[in-house]
Amino acid sequence: MTSSPRPTDVRFDEAQMWVDLEDGRTLGIPLVWFPRLLHATPAQRADFFLSPSGLHWEEIDEDISIAGLLAGRGDQTRSRKAAA
Repeated sequence: MTSSPRPTDVRFDEAQMWVDLEDGRTLGIPLVWFPRLLHATPAQRADFFLSPSGLHWEEIDEDISIAGLLAGRGDQTRSRKAAA
């Protein structure tokens, strides 16, 4: 089983989350994929920690896996019906 590359940094602009990976790639993720991050304050967004498998925001209770980002998955806590 191949593991996902580790995240090395996260930053935001008004519409995107940018995730730098240890293999040199940078992922641009639309914030609308993650409503908790979309509605978080800049200070809340900046208060993250990196793990080997993903990104975590304690205060807003958000956990995002690198494998999920690479697979193109957004917030998995909402049903597809609610998102439609």
